[in-house]
Amino acid sequence: MAEKIKEKMGDDIHLGIFTNDSMEAMNYKLRSATTVFVNGEQLPLETVLSVEKMSAYLEGLSSR
Repeated sequence: MAEKIKEKMGDDIHLGIFTNDSMEAMNYKLRSATTVFVNGEQLPLETVLSVEKMSAYLEGLSSR
């Protein structure tokens, strides 16, 4: 999923994939193995798991 979004958005986003026990994740209290943050905001899985919803979310960010 993440790679599909990255492919669609190209250089407009930076993609980082980390495990829950990584240094990047230590500052958060994560309750799920799948957790996505955009600009520090945790997104609902419903959004993240849908290419259409995630694309719409990211396009909304770029229009701000």
